[in-house]
Amino acid sequence: MKIGELAAATGLAPSAIRFYEQSGLLPEAQRSPNGYRSYSADAVDRLRYIQLAQALGFTLDTLRAGLVDRGTRTQTEMHDEMLQRLDTRLAEVDHMLATLRAQRKDLLTVRERLLATWATGECLDPASVELCPPLESAPAPVSAAPRARRVTRASAPAAAPAPAPRALRR
Repeated sequence: MKIGELAAATGLAPSAIRFYEQSGLLPEAQRSPNGYRSYSADAVDRLRYIQLAQALGFTLDTLRAGLVDRGTRTQTEMHDEMLQRLDTRLAEVDHMLATLRAQRKDLLTVRERLLATWATGECLDPASVELCPPLESAPAPVSAAPRARRVTRASAPAAAPAPAPRALRR
């Protein structure tokens, strides 16, 4: 199946399919004599799996870790690992929900305090606002390896300023 047919079958753009292939999530396609990529029918299932996992909030690194050694494990081992990853993701979502509930409560408290102080012509003293204590840290997400940080101009360390010319030094 050509990349356009695979794109139509999965609803993904051909560029996304190439990205998944280059990043190791999709096995490398065979090449036809004219150089076109030729994918097996299994590619449709793999891409649908990737789409489902991403919709559930799994990172590409987590997916990559789960897909790399699929052929070396038994079905039971794969099922157990999948359930473990789902349980970990559920714990992450539960933590995010608790954090959002606490933030919502804090926002409502600050809003009420602002309205009350403004009604008296005062300004809110931020030190007078008691917020919910921070929640315990979330479970560590399951991932294969730390992501490499891409350095851009904005994230690169700033160069030291050039020294002033001698005429301007005192």
